[in-house]
Formats: sequence, structure tokens, C-alpha cells
Amino acid sequence: MANSRSYGLIAEFETPEQLIAAAKQARADGYRELDAFTPFPVPELIEIFELHDSRVLWLGLIGGFFGCGLALFMEIYVNFDFPIDVGGRPLYALSAFAVVAFELTILFAALFAALGMLALNRLPRLNYPIFSAKASSRASRDRFLLCVLASDGKFDATETEKFLRQQEPLSIELVPL
Repeated sequence: MANSRSYGLIAEFETPEQLIAAAKQARADGYRELDAFTPFPVPELIEIFELHDSRVLWLGLIGGFFGCGLALFMEIYVNFDFPIDVGGRPLYALSAFAVVAFELTILFAALFAALGMLALNRLPRLNYPIFSAKASSRASRDRFLLCVLASDGKFDATETEKFLRQQEPLSIELVPL
């Protein structure tokens, strides 16, 4: 039962090993909406949280195709609408279009990937509920936090707190919205 008045429960751990063990146990117990906050990357969490999202790569590829198509369209249109016959050269010489097409391919691939990454991460976000938690200030220095989100189908404030207490955290805190 999700609690509409809270963002979730956050548990504070002293070591990354404790966080990894708690995250594995949370997954095993059926929790799916989890998040972790650590002072340095913990690669094991990628597998535990199943973070294999390739949408940004696809957005970059789509942007590249769009940029290349746009460049070729512009150059072909300009040569069709304003033909200039210089020395018997063909009007549609693709080799002459390569530099501009390459530049726009790179530009649009980078723009689509960067803007897509921001949109998928829901950034910029001016207010993030986790920042109101007392433990969040130490997550960038020396603590490891596991958050079970209230949007999880299995989330129940009392039952989830009991589960987190079994993981022996330093503290548990309910994060309001």
C-alpha cells in the first residue's frame, strides 16, 4: 500500500557492503522501486537495480540520422532551387556535401543525447524530496543510503520500516513529499 504523503523510507549504512547486502535483500523480498545514494560509484548496484537503459544511445543515433538527413536535404534543396553550373560539375555531388553532413550529424547526435538524458533524468529538478532527509547530507561524504520509494507496489510504511530494521542500518527516516 503506497503512502501518498511520503516519498519513501531511507536507510543509512556505514559501508558499501552493507548497502549492497540490503539492496539485494530488498530485491529478493520483492521491492522494485529502489534508489541508492553513495559518495563514490558502487558498480554492484547496477546489476542489483537492473540499470541497463539504452534510450540515450538510441536518442543519439536518431539525432545523428536527423542531422545527416537535414544537412543533405538543405544542400540538395539549395542546389535544386539555385543551380549554379561551375565547370561542368554535377549539381548533386555528395562528396561536396560530406563535411556539412558530418558536422550536423555530430551536432544533432550530441544535442539529442544531452537533451534526452536531461529529460529522462527529469532534470533540472529544483526540489528533490531526498534532500529534506537528515541523512542525505552525509551521502556525499561517508554514508551509503538505500531508499525504498513509496511508489513501490509493496511499500507499506510500517512493514517496510520493519524490513529495513532487519538490515541493521545506522538510521531509518521517512522522507516526506
